[in-house]
Amino acid sequence: MPAEQPTILATSGGLRASDRLDWEPSAMTHHAVELAGVVGRAPRVCFLATAKADDPRIVMTFYDNAWRLGWAASHVALMTMPNVDDLREHLLAQDVVWVWGGSVAGLLALWRLHGLDTVMREAWEAGVVLTGVSAGSICWHVGGTTDSFGPELRPITDGLALLPYANGVHYDSEAGRRPLLHRLVADGTLPTAYATDDGAGLLYRGTELTEALADRPRAGAYRVERVDDGSVVETELDVRRL
Repeated sequence: MPAEQPTILATSGGLRASDRLDWEPSAMTHHAVELAGVVGRAPRVCFLATAKADDPRIVMTFYDNAWRLGWAASHVALMTMPNVDDLREHLLAQDVVWVWGGSVAGLLALWRLHGLDTVMREAWEAGVVLTGVSAGSICWHVGGTTDSFGPELRPITDGLALLPYANGVHYDSEAGRRPLLHRLVADGTLPTAYATDDGAGLLYRGTELTEALADRPRAGAYRVERVDDGSVVETELDVRRL
């Protein structure tokens, strides 16, 4: 059963430390699965680690977690060739698509090469819940700040633009993120932006931000917008704790 309207939960989180595994889904990702509204069967959750070069250890940990949680799990890998025969058919059959962090520039390049930019838009419009962390958050927006090109943060401006905003991730844990996002919004390189501390997320219904969420006690979310004098104003958003 698809979500009632196009839904994206874009986060700087969605995972937490685990006693048994490398990591496990946190309340944020559980909420993304709940948003799909699945009743009477296991939710179909597809995992993409494109931004981490389809790292098999990350993918295997996803499957270990999904087995414990009772999800109907799958993954899409693009290297060295796609692991499913029909990417469109597979992704449109999902309830939730969960995208891991890493190189957002690499993710976007590979997705476009394989036509996933078009498929993701179609899945979103069909009610598949899209969620992800870091690169898996920026990708749905116009762009944001990234270390895809090296240790010095740089802008990325060719996101999928399902959402007409820029996106800032790791806002509290990486000191360069906030000032760079401010500069890029101020000079018009990026449009109005929404940003998240680690452990926070942004829930969009259609292209409207409906609420900010967090599964860590002090994680915040913010709106950064240019004003008439060319400066920027940052507004802290109300956050609902999961």
